[in-house]
Amino acid sequence: TSTTGGGSTAGVEEISAATASATSTGDDGTTESSTSDSDSDSGEPYTVTMSPMGDVEFDAVPESVFTVFTQYPDMAVALGHGEKVNAMYVPEMAGTTMNHYYERLDGVSFDWEGLHDPLTDGLPKEMLFELDSDVHLADPAWASTQNNWEPSDVEEVATQLAPWFGNFYSGTRAPAPEGYDDYEYYSLWELFGKVAEVFRETERYEALNAVHEDLLSTIRSDLPPKEERPTAVRVTLAGDGESFYTYHLNKPGYWLADTRPLGANDAFAEQDWGDLWGTVDYETMLEADPDVILHLWGITPSRSMADTRASLEDHPVGSQLSAVRNDRVHVAGMRYQGPIMNLFQIEMGAKQLYPDVFGEWPRYEDGQHYPAIPEDEWLFDRRAVADAITG
Repeated sequence: TSTTGGGSTAGVEEISAATASATSTGDDGTTESSTSDSDSDSGEPYTVTMSPMGDVEFDAVPESVFTVFTQYPDMAVALGHGEKVNAMYVPEMAGTTMNHYYERLDGVSFDWEGLHDPLTDGLPKEMLFELDSDVHLADPAWASTQNNWEPSDVEEVATQLAPWFGNFYSGTRAPAPEGYDDYEYYSLWELFGKVAEVFRETERYEALNAVHEDLLSTIRSDLPPKEERPTAVRVTLAGDGESFYTYHLNKPGYWLADTRPLGANDAFAEQDWGDLWGTVDYETMLEADPDVILHLWGITPSRSMADTRASLEDHPVGSQLSAVRNDRVHVAGMRYQGPIMNLFQIEMGAKQLYPDVFGEWPRYEDGQHYPAIPEDEWLFDRRAVADAITG
């Protein structure tokens, strides 16, 4: 009993539901760089190329930055430009979650208070004109699908205000909307490299990418053979308490940049939910009976892991699930992850899925920051990350 989620505003619908209370309903790489930091004070215009925009020219490093989904504010923070962000979706929920990770990085934080929310009432073009940003870290192809937006509106923003610079459909490798036939897809870290070029911060990018590559190498070298890996699902318990929103683990796209490297056996691998998510009931969950349940949005303030665990344990079918009986229902992060979030979420998932290999994951209590893991159990170097961001 699975159904398919749909709609061009995929991410919005999903994160909206994630911000709702747990009792409500609804669901809620390396890149070549054409610029270097040595150019940063040259005062000369520079060009960054990325699909679907093509060549985008900048007169100077942007001083005010419009974002929608969390991966871009996280990139701005990673590049030392977080204070320039003027908008992001659900800032209290997303910003609080970002700081749950940043707590473990000396000198790194994100001040989300007072930021505009660009999607409370759709995507209002008036807000973009009011903010008058130097760059819009959002995808023009995605913007063209929003309510009351025409291709002419997208073009008006780019020509009268500032460029668009985003790539949404790489999140799931979904088809781009009409008019964007040559759309190209990027990994999360390729996308981050492009954004680094916009801010003339390729040295910071390269330092952080080295940490990421080292983390992936650690994971790859120690992963058990596929047949010895656990079965797992990434789900969110729906507000009705009787169904789950379900997401794949190993499909393409940067929304899975934290689970795909971990190579767990996806208990729902054969389910086809299109590009977004599906829903399953308790009986379908029991049929799959995964070894591990990763509860998406669990680390955000919009979800209570204590309530989720209680709901599963109190349910006549949920209580039969192996993951529930074996205390392997774990907190998971956000799909809308930038590079810093991605490092922590890979580490978190590695410990949850393979505690015998990568060390035990500490039990997470609602509202806490990312756990203070002992240094000898780190899977990536916090100091290297903090130094790259603050240095």
